[in-house]
Amino acid sequence: MGFEQLADLRDRLRAEKEQVKTETTKQRKRPAASPRKPQEQDPALEAIWRLQKHFPLAFPVNPAPKVPLKEGILKDAEQHLEKLGISQEQLKLGLASWCRGGRYWASMVEDAPRLDLNGQPAGTVTAAQALHAKQQARRQRSQMRRAQAKPKEPVVTAGEGA
Repeated sequence: MGFEQLADLRDRLRAEKEQVKTETTKQRKRPAASPRKPQEQDPALEAIWRLQKHFPLAFPVNPAPKVPLKEGILKDAEQHLEKLGISQEQLKLGLASWCRGGRYWASMVEDAPRLDLNGQPAGTVTAAQALHAKQQARRQRSQMRRAQAKPKEPVVTAGEGA
């Protein structure tokens, strides 16, 4: 086989490969996924999303740091359940989830302003609250480290072991 024939064969193989590739890609394409309905989503996440949409200053979107919320924010937010389009239980789950975790605890430093739903100052973080948040963050980190360091139990299959 000469060089010209080899070059022709190479070009034909490349063309066939591209054709197979495009056919495979077309077969793999799925219809566009419709957005999940609210009832299919985690109720806490749905509540947080709605709080972020209606009260962006009190519930900033990541990567912006979270802010300490006013004590009694649940009572204030309950007055807006109809506007938010969520249940009281969803609101409780959402706020509990929002106020738990490293980003929120990091915002809880002594004398930091606590914000109401509109982002207006409504009190400050006390020394005891800041200490509690620091302890919570430390506890969460140690639990995560223990979970990561925990050795996995070996899987014993039939015929093995004793």
